[in-house]
Amino acid sequence: MKNQEHERLRVLPTEDGELLIGGQKVSRLALRAGRTPFYVYDRAAISERIAQLRQALPERVHIHYAIKANPMPALLGHMRPLVDGFDVASANEMRVALDSGMAPDNISFAGPGKRDEELLSAVGAGICINCESETELARIRDISEQRGIRARVAIRVNPDFELKGAGMKMSGSPKQFGIDAERVPAAVRAAIDYGLAFEGLHIFCGSQNLRSEAIIEANAKTLELAAQLARETGVAFRSLNIGGGYGIPYFPGERSIDLPAIGTALGDSVRRHAETLGGAEIVVELGRYLVGEAGYYVCRVIDIKTSQGETFVIVDGGLHHHLANSGNFGQVLRKNYPVVFGNRLHQPAQNRVSVVGPLCTPLDIVGSKLSAPALQQNDFVVVLQSGAYGATASPARFLDHPGPIELLG
Repeated sequence: MKNQEHERLRVLPTEDGELLIGGQKVSRLALRAGRTPFYVYDRAAISERIAQLRQALPERVHIHYAIKANPMPALLGHMRPLVDGFDVASANEMRVALDSGMAPDNISFAGPGKRDEELLSAVGAGICINCESETELARIRDISEQRGIRARVAIRVNPDFELKGAGMKMSGSPKQFGIDAERVPAAVRAAIDYGLAFEGLHIFCGSQNLRSEAIIEANAKTLELAAQLARETGVAFRSLNIGGGYGIPYFPGERSIDLPAIGTALGDSVRRHAETLGGAEIVVELGRYLVGEAGYYVCRVIDIKTSQGETFVIVDGGLHHHLANSGNFGQVLRKNYPVVFGNRLHQPAQNRVSVVGPLCTPLDIVGSKLSAPALQQNDFVVVLQSGAYGATASPARFLDHPGPIELLG
């Protein structure tokens, strides 16, 4: 029985039939963790992905990591010297980013509805605030005047185009994100009149896109819009964050993006608008693409039972740790993430099983109708593609089971 998880076995490193993550057997990592479930992130895979980006993207383009994808402190410590900056979406993320050693000059803060205390912390830390509205801009002005600190700001733009095929569309229609493009010149003039340190623009169209041609088109339109706004305002931008949207494959039939093609086209667009954009630092902001494929979620078989002819493998992990894998984080029709049986990779499939978690809800699905070898209690079930939007994007307190361990392998 051919299925997604066994198609992945060709490319997974193994030793004695056991999955290797970062060169270590999954059973040894389980000993290190002390218990299951746990997440483990392969630092070598993250480093390799960033190196691939450096090679493909124009030299002028800087790489920022959006830490909402995975804010594990040890992971940020590993990434800090490899990327050019961090992008955060809360004061807590800002503190973790600063604690990693990243310079405040290379940290930006986006997101609608920033609380006054968050704006105050950002102004005090000296990071750049991506303003999402005219009223937020005025609130930053007030804080700057009261504290005698010249706040660094950029204007987040809601453009009139979208990233076609994006898993989450964040532009091109009425949105809570950013200021509509036609109002941006007035917002830029207001920031300057307020005496704020105006940095530039943040234009983020969407996320999780596997259509390379759509990413290329969005990048071209983003740079064209930025050049138009530069001409309209007559202001030299110090920075231009063009977002990202680079996706990773999760499901059968999906293919990785054509990174060299995206990089080549981006280089062409940058050169086309070089004179208008001047010395602006161009930033690509990526989260999932940097860490998603480097992560693994490991749980252990607790029980195996049959109900009306169907076999259920019950494990000690589930949607409370990995909501996205359960299908309850944006999927309309649930599809399996790639799942492998970590200590039985070389054994042939013998039957179909559904792997489910320990929670009192039928939504707690780890993998549905998977081809599996003969399984026993304490075998390892491993969910691949689990490096992004895992532990911190899940309802860990639901039913109050123990939270997952996180390791950097």
